[in-house]
Amino acid sequence: MATETEVGELLHQRGWRTAFTVTDRVNAWAALVSAIERGYSDDIYEYTNDLYCRNWLHEAWILLDEHIVQLWTPRIKALDDRYRAATVDDDGQALDQFHRLPCPDLWWWRRHPRILTGDLGRSLRSAGAIGTDPDAA
Repeated sequence: MATETEVGELLHQRGWRTAFTVTDRVNAWAALVSAIERGYSDDIYEYTNDLYCRNWLHEAWILLDEHIVQLWTPRIKALDDRYRAATVDDDGQALDQFHRLPCPDLWWWRRHPRILTGDLGRSLRSAGAIGTDPDAA
């Protein structure tokens, strides 16, 4: 098991654009979850790019020292729960129209926002996603 710095460097060597820290990626996941709860209005490509912050956490978790995992797990679990509440499970059918879905254990790729607004909402709706549309009110 490795320190946060070592894991950031290792994942950077494996292709991540920078040597992120757990704090960086947890903050990015928190920002994405908050945006989804309000109604994510950027486009589908930004959305799929933003989802990768959760992938980084998934990859880092098996490499990190146990005490770091124990420290951050409650925060990530709370964010995961909020994400589940703000999204709809469609087994990835809508997102798969725009981005090849990663392996099945990356469950956050198999969901789409419940509030479908802006460019993302239009794209997902065109792929069959069902949700609420605050813009139509």
